[in-house]
Amino acid sequence: MTSSPPEYRIAVIPGDGIGTEVIPPALQTLDLVAARHGFVLRYDHLDWSCTRYLVTGAMMPDDGLDRIAGHDAVLLGAVGWPGVPDHVSLWGLLIPIRRRFRQYVNLRPIRVLPGLPGPLRDAGAVDLVVVRENVEGEYSEIGGRLNRGLPDEMAVQESVFTRPGVTRIVDHAFELAATRRGDVTSATKSNGIVHTMPFWDEIVRERAARYPGVTWRQEHIDALAAKLVLRPSAYDVIVASNLFGDILSDLAAAVAGSIGIAPAGNIDPSRQFPSMFEPVHGSAPDIAGQGIANPVGALWSASMMLDHLGQPDAARDVMAGIETALADGGVRTPDLGGTATTREMTDAVLAAITAAPTGA
Repeated sequence: MTSSPPEYRIAVIPGDGIGTEVIPPALQTLDLVAARHGFVLRYDHLDWSCTRYLVTGAMMPDDGLDRIAGHDAVLLGAVGWPGVPDHVSLWGLLIPIRRRFRQYVNLRPIRVLPGLPGPLRDAGAVDLVVVRENVEGEYSEIGGRLNRGLPDEMAVQESVFTRPGVTRIVDHAFELAATRRGDVTSATKSNGIVHTMPFWDEIVRERAARYPGVTWRQEHIDALAAKLVLRPSAYDVIVASNLFGDILSDLAAAVAGSIGIAPAGNIDPSRQFPSMFEPVHGSAPDIAGQGIANPVGALWSASMMLDHLGQPDAARDVMAGIETALADGGVRTPDLGGTATTREMTDAVLAAITAAPTGA
Protein backbone atom coordinates (compact mmCIF):
# COMPACT_ATOMS: atom_id res chain seq x y z
CA MET A 1 0.00 0.00 0.00
CA THR A 2 1.28 3.42 -0.94
CA SER A 3 1.30 5.86 1.96
CA SER A 4 -0.14 9.34 1.55
CA PRO A 5 2.32 12.23 1.40
CA PRO A 6 2.60 14.37 4.53
CA GLU A 7 0.19 17.29 4.58
CA TYR A 8 0.48 20.59 6.44
CA ARG A 9 -2.25 23.16 6.93
CA ILE A 10 -1.01 26.73 6.77
CA ALA A 11 -2.93 29.87 7.75
CA VAL A 12 -1.90 32.56 5.27
CA ILE A 13 -2.30 36.20 6.33
CA PRO A 14 -0.91 38.54 3.63
CA GLY A 15 -1.97 41.58 5.68
CA ASP A 16 -1.27 45.05 4.34
CA GLY A 17 0.92 46.91 1.86
CA ILE A 18 3.82 44.92 0.50
CA GLY A 19 2.74 41.96 2.61
CA THR A 20 0.19 41.23 -0.10
CA GLU A 21 2.98 41.43 -2.70
CA VAL A 22 5.57 39.15 -1.08
CA ILE A 23 3.31 36.37 0.18
CA PRO A 24 2.30 35.11 -3.32
CA PRO A 25 5.99 34.59 -4.26
CA ALA A 26 6.49 32.74 -0.97
CA LEU A 27 3.55 30.44 -1.70
CA GLN A 28 4.76 29.81 -5.23
CA THR A 29 8.19 28.87 -3.88
CA LEU A 30 6.69 26.67 -1.19
CA ASP A 31 4.59 24.81 -3.76
CA LEU A 32 7.65 24.22 -5.94
CA VAL A 33 9.75 22.65 -3.19
CA ALA A 34 6.77 20.74 -1.77
CA ALA A 35 6.29 19.05 -5.14
CA ARG A 36 10.01 18.29 -5.35
CA HIS A 37 10.10 16.71 -1.89
CA GLY A 38 6.78 14.89 -1.84
CA PHE A 39 4.62 16.70 0.68
CA VAL A 40 1.49 18.81 0.43
CA LEU A 41 0.73 22.28 1.77
CA ARG A 42 -2.91 23.28 2.25
CA TYR A 43 -3.52 27.03 2.56
CA ASP A 44 -6.33 28.87 4.30
CA HIS A 45 -6.23 32.48 3.08
CA LEU A 46 -7.34 35.07 5.65
CA ASP A 47 -8.08 38.76 5.05
CA TRP A 48 -7.01 39.89 8.53
CA SER A 49 -5.55 43.35 8.03
CA CYS A 50 -5.89 47.09 8.49
CA THR A 51 -8.13 47.09 5.42
CA ARG A 52 -10.46 44.77 7.30
CA TYR A 53 -10.23 47.00 10.37
CA LEU A 54 -11.30 50.07 8.42
CA VAL A 55 -14.38 48.21 7.18
CA THR A 56 -15.36 46.16 10.24
CA GLY A 57 -13.60 47.80 13.18
CA ALA A 58 -11.52 44.68 13.91
CA MET A 59 -8.25 43.33 12.53
CA MET A 60 -9.62 39.78 12.69
CA PRO A 61 -12.88 38.05 13.67
CA ASP A 62 -13.72 37.48 17.33
CA ASP A 63 -13.14 33.74 16.86
CA GLY A 64 -10.07 34.22 14.66
CA LEU A 65 -7.58 32.59 16.99
CA ASP A 66 -9.85 29.59 17.47
CA ARG A 67 -10.03 29.20 13.69
CA ILE A 68 -6.27 28.79 13.30
CA ALA A 69 -5.38 27.07 16.58
CA GLY A 70 -5.28 23.69 14.84
CA HIS A 71 -3.12 24.76 11.91
CA ASP A 72 0.45 23.57 11.56
CA ALA A 73 1.85 27.08 11.00
CA VAL A 74 0.97 30.66 10.16
CA LEU A 75 2.60 32.61 7.32
CA LEU A 76 2.22 36.37 7.73
CA GLY A 77 3.07 39.15 5.27
CA ALA A 78 2.91 42.42 7.21
CA VAL A 79 0.40 44.58 9.04
CA GLY A 80 0.07 48.34 9.28
CA TRP A 81 -1.37 51.08 7.15
CA PRO A 82 -1.75 54.89 7.32
CA GLY A 83 -4.95 55.82 9.08
CA VAL A 84 -4.79 52.89 11.49
CA PRO A 85 -2.65 53.56 14.57
CA ASP A 86 0.25 51.14 14.87
CA HIS A 87 -0.79 50.04 18.34
CA VAL A 88 -4.20 49.07 16.94
CA SER A 89 -2.74 46.86 14.22
CA LEU A 90 -0.13 45.32 16.52
CA TRP A 91 -2.41 44.64 19.48
CA GLY A 92 -5.28 43.65 17.21
CA LEU A 93 -3.42 40.87 15.41
CA LEU A 94 0.26 40.09 15.98
CA ILE A 95 0.43 40.23 19.75
CA PRO A 96 -2.76 38.20 20.32
CA ILE A 97 -1.41 35.49 18.01
CA ARG A 98 1.97 35.46 19.73
CA ARG A 99 0.49 35.31 23.22
CA ARG A 100 -2.45 32.96 22.69
CA PHE A 101 -0.20 30.46 20.93
CA ARG A 102 2.68 30.77 23.42
CA GLN A 103 5.12 31.89 20.74
CA TYR A 104 7.61 33.01 23.35
CA VAL A 105 10.65 32.73 21.07
CA ASN A 106 11.16 35.30 18.35
CA LEU A 107 13.97 33.91 16.24
CA ARG A 108 15.86 36.29 13.94
CA PRO A 109 18.71 34.75 11.92
CA ILE A 110 21.13 37.28 10.45
CA ARG A 111 23.58 36.35 7.69
CA VAL A 112 25.46 38.19 5.01
CA LEU A 113 24.38 36.28 1.92
CA PRO A 114 26.74 35.49 -0.98
CA GLY A 115 26.89 38.31 -3.47
CA LEU A 116 25.38 40.73 -0.97
CA PRO A 117 28.28 42.26 0.93
CA GLY A 118 26.26 44.62 3.09
CA PRO A 119 27.04 48.23 3.99
CA LEU A 120 29.98 47.56 6.33
CA ARG A 121 33.60 46.99 5.36
CA ASP A 122 34.13 43.80 7.38
CA ALA A 123 30.66 42.27 7.55
CA GLY A 124 31.37 39.24 5.37
CA ALA A 125 31.55 36.70 8.18
CA VAL A 126 28.31 37.72 9.88
CA ASP A 127 26.24 34.71 10.92
CA LEU A 128 24.30 35.29 14.11
CA VAL A 129 20.86 34.73 15.62
CA VAL A 130 18.94 37.12 17.84
CA VAL A 131 16.74 35.20 20.29
CA ARG A 132 14.12 37.69 21.44
CA GLU A 133 11.70 37.11 24.31
CA ASN A 134 8.35 37.50 22.57
CA VAL A 135 5.41 37.55 24.99
CA GLU A 136 6.27 39.61 28.09
CA GLY A 137 8.97 42.09 29.10
CA GLU A 138 8.53 45.70 28.08
CA TYR A 139 5.54 44.97 25.80
CA SER A 140 2.98 44.50 28.56
CA GLU A 141 -0.59 45.66 28.85
CA ILE A 142 -0.07 46.95 32.37
CA GLY A 143 -0.21 50.73 32.78
CA GLY A 144 -2.40 53.60 31.75
CA ARG A 145 -2.95 57.29 31.18
CA LEU A 146 -4.08 59.87 33.73
CA ASN A 147 -5.33 63.44 33.37
CA ARG A 148 -5.58 63.28 29.59
CA GLY A 149 -5.35 66.69 27.96
CA LEU A 150 -4.41 68.48 31.18
CA PRO A 151 -1.05 70.10 31.99
CA ASP A 152 -0.21 67.32 34.44
CA GLU A 153 -1.11 64.49 32.05
CA MET A 154 0.90 61.34 32.65
CA ALA A 155 1.43 57.85 31.26
CA VAL A 156 2.72 54.75 33.05
CA GLN A 157 3.88 51.56 31.30
CA GLU A 158 4.99 48.57 33.36
CA SER A 159 7.50 45.96 32.23
CA VAL A 160 6.79 42.38 33.28
CA PHE A 161 9.61 39.87 33.67
CA THR A 162 8.70 36.50 35.14
CA ARG A 163 11.11 33.81 36.26
CA PRO A 164 9.52 31.17 33.99
CA GLY A 165 9.47 33.60 31.05
CA VAL A 166 13.12 34.63 31.35
CA THR A 167 14.29 31.10 32.13
CA ARG A 168 12.73 29.52 29.06
CA ILE A 169 14.04 32.12 26.62
CA VAL A 170 17.54 31.96 28.09
CA ASP A 171 17.50 28.15 27.96
CA HIS A 172 16.42 28.30 24.32
CA ALA A 173 19.31 30.62 23.50
CA PHE A 174 21.88 28.39 25.20
CA GLU A 175 20.47 25.25 23.58
CA LEU A 176 20.63 26.94 20.18
CA ALA A 177 24.20 28.12 20.76
CA ALA A 178 25.23 24.57 21.61
CA THR A 179 24.28 23.59 18.04
CA ARG A 180 26.19 26.53 16.54
CA ARG A 181 29.49 28.11 17.65
CA GLY A 182 28.79 27.83 21.37
CA ASP A 183 28.67 31.50 22.34
CA VAL A 184 25.85 33.53 23.93
CA THR A 185 25.69 37.28 24.53
CA SER A 186 23.01 38.53 26.90
CA ALA A 187 21.71 42.04 26.26
CA THR A 188 21.13 43.96 29.48
CA LYS A 189 20.95 47.45 30.96
CA SER A 190 21.25 46.60 34.64
CA ASN A 191 23.31 49.68 35.40
CA GLY A 192 20.32 51.91 34.67
CA ILE A 193 17.20 49.74 34.91
CA VAL A 194 17.33 48.82 38.54
CA HIS A 195 14.87 45.96 38.98
CA THR A 196 14.04 44.01 35.84
CA MET A 197 17.50 43.92 34.30
CA PRO A 198 19.39 42.73 37.41
CA PHE A 199 16.68 40.07 37.68
CA TRP A 200 17.32 39.11 34.04
CA ASP A 201 21.10 39.01 34.70
CA GLU A 202 20.66 36.75 37.72
CA ILE A 203 18.64 34.22 35.79
CA VAL A 204 21.07 34.26 32.85
CA ARG A 205 23.92 33.53 35.26
CA GLU A 206 21.97 30.70 36.91
CA ARG A 207 21.01 29.04 33.64
CA ALA A 208 24.45 29.47 32.07
CA ALA A 209 25.88 27.16 34.73
CA ARG A 210 23.83 24.35 33.18
CA TYR A 211 25.60 24.72 29.83
CA PRO A 212 29.34 24.34 30.56
CA GLY A 213 30.12 23.86 26.89
CA VAL A 214 28.75 27.30 25.95
CA THR A 215 30.67 30.49 26.65
CA TRP A 216 28.68 33.56 27.56
CA ARG A 217 28.92 37.20 28.51
CA GLN A 218 26.57 40.08 29.14
CA GLU A 219 26.77 43.47 27.47
CA HIS A 220 24.85 46.67 28.05
CA ILE A 221 22.42 47.32 25.23
CA ASP A 222 23.93 50.67 24.20
CA ALA A 223 27.46 49.29 23.92
CA LEU A 224 26.16 46.14 22.26
CA ALA A 225 24.38 48.17 19.57
CA ALA A 226 27.65 49.93 18.78
CA LYS A 227 29.66 46.69 18.74
CA LEU A 228 27.16 45.05 16.38
CA VAL A 229 28.06 47.72 13.85
CA LEU A 230 31.79 47.69 14.54
CA ARG A 231 32.31 43.90 14.88
CA PRO A 232 29.17 41.99 13.86
CA SER A 233 31.12 38.82 13.10
CA ALA A 234 32.02 38.52 16.81
CA TYR A 235 28.49 37.41 17.73
CA ASP A 236 26.87 34.00 17.56
CA VAL A 237 23.63 33.99 19.62
CA ILE A 238 22.27 37.13 21.27
CA VAL A 239 19.49 36.70 23.81
CA ALA A 240 17.44 39.75 24.69
CA SER A 241 14.22 41.00 26.18
CA ASN A 242 11.24 41.88 24.01
CA LEU A 243 12.20 45.52 23.42
CA PHE A 244 15.96 45.06 23.24
CA GLY A 245 15.59 42.07 20.91
CA ASP A 246 13.24 44.00 18.65
CA ILE A 247 15.73 46.83 18.23
CA LEU A 248 18.86 44.69 17.93
CA SER A 249 17.38 42.35 15.33
CA ASP A 250 16.43 45.20 12.99
CA LEU A 251 19.84 46.78 13.48
CA ALA A 252 21.54 43.49 12.69
CA ALA A 253 19.37 43.00 9.59
CA ALA A 254 20.56 46.35 8.25
CA VAL A 255 24.15 45.28 8.95
CA ALA A 256 23.48 42.25 6.73
CA GLY A 257 22.44 44.45 3.82
CA SER A 258 18.73 45.24 4.02
CA ILE A 259 15.79 44.78 6.32
CA GLY A 260 14.06 43.54 3.17
CA ILE A 261 15.87 40.19 3.40
CA ALA A 262 15.30 39.60 7.11
CA PRO A 263 13.06 36.73 8.27
CA ALA A 264 11.53 35.95 11.65
CA GLY A 265 9.95 33.00 13.37
CA ASN A 266 7.54 33.36 16.27
CA ILE A 267 8.03 29.94 17.80
CA ASP A 268 6.15 27.79 20.29
CA PRO A 269 8.93 25.29 21.07
CA SER A 270 6.41 22.90 22.65
CA ARG A 271 4.57 22.65 19.29
CA GLN A 272 1.27 22.63 21.15
CA PHE A 273 0.23 25.63 19.06
CA PRO A 274 1.11 26.82 15.54
CA SER A 275 4.21 28.94 15.12
CA MET A 276 4.13 32.03 12.91
CA PHE A 277 6.69 33.09 10.30
CA GLU A 278 7.02 36.58 8.84
CA PRO A 279 9.42 38.92 7.07
CA VAL A 280 10.30 41.82 9.34
CA HIS A 281 10.21 44.64 6.79
CA GLY A 282 6.70 45.80 7.66
CA SER A 283 4.00 46.90 5.25
CA ALA A 284 6.13 49.70 3.68
CA PRO A 285 3.24 51.86 2.40
CA ASP A 286 5.73 54.16 0.67
CA ILE A 287 6.51 51.48 -1.95
CA ALA A 288 3.32 49.41 -1.82
CA GLY A 289 1.72 48.80 -5.18
CA GLN A 290 4.88 49.52 -7.18
CA GLY A 291 5.91 45.88 -7.61
CA ILE A 292 9.42 46.48 -6.27
CA ALA A 293 9.21 44.94 -2.79
CA ASN A 294 12.00 42.51 -1.96
CA PRO A 295 10.49 39.01 -1.58
CA VAL A 296 13.61 37.50 0.01
CA GLY A 297 12.48 38.15 3.60
CA ALA A 298 9.23 36.30 2.91
CA LEU A 299 11.04 33.46 1.11
CA TRP A 300 13.56 33.09 3.95
CA SER A 301 10.66 33.08 6.44
CA ALA A 302 9.01 30.34 4.37
CA SER A 303 12.26 28.38 4.55
CA MET A 304 12.23 28.72 8.35
CA MET A 305 8.65 27.46 8.35
CA LEU A 306 9.60 24.39 6.33
CA ASP A 307 12.42 23.61 8.73
CA HIS A 308 10.01 23.94 11.67
CA LEU A 309 7.53 21.61 9.95
CA GLY A 310 10.19 18.91 9.64
CA GLN A 311 11.13 19.46 5.99
CA PRO A 312 14.79 20.57 6.28
CA ASP A 313 15.76 19.48 2.76
CA ALA A 314 13.02 21.62 1.23
CA ALA A 315 14.07 24.49 3.50
CA ARG A 316 17.65 24.17 2.24
CA ASP A 317 16.44 24.22 -1.36
CA VAL A 318 14.73 27.57 -0.77
CA MET A 319 17.82 29.08 0.84
CA ALA A 320 20.08 27.69 -1.88
CA GLY A 321 17.79 29.27 -4.47
CA ILE A 322 17.98 32.64 -2.74
CA GLU A 323 21.75 32.48 -2.45
CA THR A 324 22.23 31.41 -6.06
CA ALA A 325 19.95 34.15 -7.37
CA LEU A 326 21.86 36.78 -5.42
CA ALA A 327 25.36 35.45 -6.06
CA ASP A 328 25.14 34.32 -9.67
CA GLY A 329 22.27 36.19 -11.25
CA GLY A 330 23.08 39.59 -9.83
CA VAL A 331 19.36 40.25 -9.39
CA ARG A 332 18.74 43.12 -7.00
CA THR A 333 15.57 44.88 -5.91
CA PRO A 334 15.87 48.63 -5.20
CA ASP A 335 16.51 48.14 -1.47
CA LEU A 336 19.64 46.24 -2.49
CA GLY A 337 20.76 48.89 -4.96
CA GLY A 338 19.26 47.31 -8.08
CA THR A 339 16.26 47.77 -10.35
CA ALA A 340 14.64 44.32 -10.31
CA THR A 341 10.95 43.94 -9.62
CA THR A 342 9.42 41.60 -7.07
CA ARG A 343 8.49 39.28 -9.94
CA GLU A 344 11.99 39.28 -11.40
CA MET A 345 13.58 38.50 -8.05
CA THR A 346 11.09 35.70 -7.46
CA ASP A 347 11.63 34.23 -10.93
CA ALA A 348 15.38 34.18 -10.36
CA VAL A 349 14.96 32.22 -7.13
CA LEU A 350 12.48 29.80 -8.69
CA ALA A 351 14.81 29.22 -11.65
CA ALA A 352 17.73 28.55 -9.32
CA ILE A 353 15.71 26.02 -7.31
CA THR A 354 14.48 24.29 -10.49
CA ALA A 355 17.98 24.04 -11.94
CA ALA A 356 19.56 22.57 -8.81
CA PRO A 357 19.49 18.89 -7.85
CA THR A 358 16.87 18.11 -5.23
CA GLY A 359 18.27 18.67 -1.74
CA ALA A 360 21.46 20.28 -3.10
